[in-house]
Amino acid sequence: MTHRLHLNRPALIELDDGPAADPGLEAPVPDPLPGGRAMQAAGRLATRRISPLSRAAIWVFGTLLSFVVSVAAWDFVTTLLMRDSLLGWLAMILVGAAILVLLLLALREIAAIARISRIDNLRRKASMARDTADLPAARAVTTALQALYGKRADTAWGLARLTDQTPDIFDADGLLDTAERELMAPLDKAALAEIEAAARQVATVTALVPMALADVATALYSNLRMIRRLSQIYGGRSSTLGNLALLRRVFTALLGAGAIALADDLIGSFASGGILAKLSRRFGEGVVNGALTARVGLAAMEACRPLPFVVLEKPGTTATISRALSGFLARNNETV
Repeated sequence: MTHRLHLNRPALIELDDGPAADPGLEAPVPDPLPGGRAMQAAGRLATRRISPLSRAAIWVFGTLLSFVVSVAAWDFVTTLLMRDSLLGWLAMILVGAAILVLLLLALREIAAIARISRIDNLRRKASMARDTADLPAARAVTTALQALYGKRADTAWGLARLTDQTPDIFDADGLLDTAERELMAPLDKAALAEIEAAARQVATVTALVPMALADVATALYSNLRMIRRLSQIYGGRSSTLGNLALLRRVFTALLGAGAIALADDLIGSFASGGILAKLSRRFGEGVVNGALTARVGLAAMEACRPLPFVVLEKPGTTATISRALSGFLARNNETV
């Protein structure tokens, strides 16, 4: 190594040791795959537990607010009755109508939750009848299914075929297999369509809307709407509390199994590193959030289905994600 230093001139340092470094030969800085932050945040929000102190505070303040509103409404009505009987009776009728609407809403929530519990019981009874080869129990399950889907047009053909074949089946497995094949096939198709639509929506919003928390809000809304539609498809009724409880149960199961986190097989089997490398970071995040939405939908599908998957093939995660996001990836690849 030689050093030449000239006064009032820049210092020149010559390095003679070893070959010159070539930046092109160095390994590129790894770009970590997107982790589906929106879906993970949605899962944490859906499964967040309320502390006992918070529950007590909600109960106390809710009761106090209800009491204040009730007393204020009573004073309002009695004051109007003293001032003007016509206005007083009108106010009383309106307050009574409001109370009636609240009662009807409460009854609807109770009926919807009871219907979800009924489907859960059907699935449990079907599994027990299959495990014990109990033909009377299997016939009871099929009778309940016929009552559940008796007024629906999309299951009319399957119900007719099941009714024709039931007298000739004398084993529990065969009866439950026939019921699943005839009744669940069209419902599974409709449920998969809803799951794929929700996955595309979450992926598109995540990729195209850069607003903070917009992807988290979209993920929560899309997953809640997807679960509501799945519950309706399989015989449940729309219920805010019931859908929230089902959403929490699904997210809790997936978080407990580690399935909501980004796993190597989820993206490795569906979208290879080459595809994600061609997309921007935001598009990659959209792919992951859409894939996780599809996984949540498949778990909700099993939770809403009155019969477990036995004869019909259980939808695969990779195939469902591929169908759901094929159009999304094709459109975005053209824009990159």
